[in-house]
Amino acid sequence: MTSTSLSDTAPRTELTVRSLILGVVITLLFTAANVFFGLKAGLTFATSIPAAVISMALLRNFKDSTIQENNIVQTVASSAGTLSSIIFVLPGLVMIGWWTGFPYWESFAICALGGILGVMYSIPLRRALVTNSDLPYPEGVACAEVLKVGSGGDTSTASGVEESRYGLLAVVWGSVVAAAFSLIVATRIFGSNVGAYFRLGGDRGGVTGFDFTLSMALLAVGHLVGLWVGVAMGVGALIAWGWAVPHYSALAATAGPAADLGQQTWATYVRFIGAGTIGVAAIWTLAKLVKPVASGLASAMAASRVRKAGQAGSLPRQEQDIPIGVVGMISVACFIPIAFLLGHFALGSGLGEHMWKLVIGGLLYVVVMSFLVSAVCGYMAGLIGSSNSPLSGIGILVVIGAALLLVFGIKPLLAPGNEKGLVAFALFVTAVVFAVATIANNNLQDLKTGQLVDATPSKQQWALVVGVLAGAAIIPPILDLLNQAYGFTGAPGAVPGRALAAPQAGLISALAQGVILGNIDWSLIRIGAYIGAGLIVVDMVLRRTTKSAHLSPLAVGLGIYLPTSATLMVVVGAIIGWLYDRRAERSAKPESTKQMGVLLASGMIVGEGLIGVAIAAIVAFSGEDFPLGLVGDGFAGPAVWIGGAAFVAVVFVLYRWAERVSAKAAAA
Repeated sequence: MTSTSLSDTAPRTELTVRSLILGVVITLLFTAANVFFGLKAGLTFATSIPAAVISMALLRNFKDSTIQENNIVQTVASSAGTLSSIIFVLPGLVMIGWWTGFPYWESFAICALGGILGVMYSIPLRRALVTNSDLPYPEGVACAEVLKVGSGGDTSTASGVEESRYGLLAVVWGSVVAAAFSLIVATRIFGSNVGAYFRLGGDRGGVTGFDFTLSMALLAVGHLVGLWVGVAMGVGALIAWGWAVPHYSALAATAGPAADLGQQTWATYVRFIGAGTIGVAAIWTLAKLVKPVASGLASAMAASRVRKAGQAGSLPRQEQDIPIGVVGMISVACFIPIAFLLGHFALGSGLGEHMWKLVIGGLLYVVVMSFLVSAVCGYMAGLIGSSNSPLSGIGILVVIGAALLLVFGIKPLLAPGNEKGLVAFALFVTAVVFAVATIANNNLQDLKTGQLVDATPSKQQWALVVGVLAGAAIIPPILDLLNQAYGFTGAPGAVPGRALAAPQAGLISALAQGVILGNIDWSLIRIGAYIGAGLIVVDMVLRRTTKSAHLSPLAVGLGIYLPTSATLMVVVGAIIGWLYDRRAERSAKPESTKQMGVLLASGMIVGEGLIGVAIAAIVAFSGEDFPLGLVGDGFAGPAVWIGGAAFVAVVFVLYRWAERVSAKAAAA
């Protein structure tokens, strides 16, 4: 593989209009898909490598395209794709009944202002945590390697060019096939849901069951998260439906359909057990990172102290950030509209007489907490990767901190009955800080990729801002559309079995209510916490006694918290991905073959996500549950068998095709 040598000479093309346009187009597609499946499955997928492959395959038709220009495309797309993690907080305002939808400009401002602050706050940390650091940055390094072998110019190889071409085909075919399957499911000719619920003893005994969804995107999510995360989610589902649902439904001793009792028990009791498991696991993960994060911050401060006056002007191109004065001005420019947003929200939530206290206190909390989470998330991304970073733990800490400050500072001054406004305000502040956290969790990863491909940091940083604005523009209407079509679990009027789970938003809103309103059953949270503590011990033992086996407590918590319709296919996908990777190990170029599987899986998510958003629009505007239905309920039985057979056949063909094209690319 050809390495890239650093040079002060600027590349022929880097931050170009076409790179920004292509990055924004990819952003719109990937962000819509990420929002849909983040709400459905509680997981999002990394967009950097698929975006880089698409960019290389398209821009290689231009003679003056460079690796740095392709890097700008993936930078724009990855920042917006990461910003979609705001769905882990923002739907909470709908879940508590405060919002009935997502007001565009407020939602846009939260995403845009928080995202831009995330970019600005991470810039001072780049030199210490990227340039002068031995942090591994797993996703950033992997993306750089893909760019090196597939971009035009001296950094490319013949097989790399073929790999980028076939990689684009993998994304396209994965998208087309997954979209087509979902469209046929919408006609009801293919069935996609296989469920069964039954009692374990008599008419009033406990119940259990399962709900299995034929979804290529969920299968692809399982491939991307890997075998052991998939196994952990399966363990969580087993805890939920093998013990918790039967136990608590038996205590209820209620007659009636087993499916209704099972779903009610899961929603009323089991979800909160899962929330306790997720909370403890996330806090434990953060606690393990206290020492390395503190060390990283110390290095950052040391680096800033040793910089000489006037040094920035003589820095080589590869070390030129956006000037710190500009960073400061942009940050201050963000604080002003954030203060306005906080004041506007306070007035609208019945807290007007305490507006200035809320604005000043909320702004200080945003400024200070945002900087802390930027440093923490930036370091975590370098240490364990953006995809593995426990963002939910950040959300837990931020919302608990905000809620406690409101309880001690504002609640004693309120008349009884206004507490719900405090819950909404706590979620609103958390959403701003979380937008900062999502971007800071991604930025340094992108800047590491840039360092390895000889990019100019300042141009990448401006590209990150563009990506944030593009993502902020598309996220609110997608959220509003999905809310109208499906709703969110736990929200007023949400239909069980149809509503999107939005697990992290449910957890964070439940914690805000628990702290401020005191209406949460903490005994269930404690049981989940005990389960989480036990899982932490099991995970530590596995990691010390085996080469690769582990049991992620966070993933187990998700398995408890999510409905089986969102978890079981992820488990299947994790196993299929593991089998594919094992076969890839025997190929001529194992890593390239594995990467082809990743691109195929990414395409499946994008295709089904986009068609899911399109169908949601048709459902919302038509007012019908099955506006594309061609057959009635009487065809449901045959549809399941037909859909199941088609699903298995298509998945098998797609993965065999990925193996074959990988072999062709390797032979080029």
